[in-house]
Amino acid sequence: MIDAVTGVTGCGPAFVYTIIEAFADGGVKQGVPRQMALQFAAQTLLGAAKTVLLTGKHPAVLRDEVCSPGGSTIVGVHELEKGNLRATIINAVEKASLRSAELGKK
Repeated sequence: MIDAVTGVTGCGPAFVYTIIEAFADGGVKQGVPRQMALQFAAQTLLGAAKTVLLTGKHPAVLRDEVCSPGGSTIVGVHELEKGNLRATIINAVEKASLRSAELGKK
């Protein structure tokens, strides 16, 4: 499992940094100053991660709990789904895991 774990935990921080940057860029696009947007983005990911760890709830359950019917969150989640965010992240972990296995054979 070492290659699979590498794909998640070894490469994951770079993936998450990219997500934080994208969240911040979205905030900047909407008028939030860069440093403030970065702080908000990082704190949002930190809080969400802590919630998963502390509650033990599946992330999909937590997501459903914060998506109000017809609200801004569900509209944003829909955009993430249209952009294949989940598939892109899954593919990134898979490719990183495969590359780790290749490197281990050298």
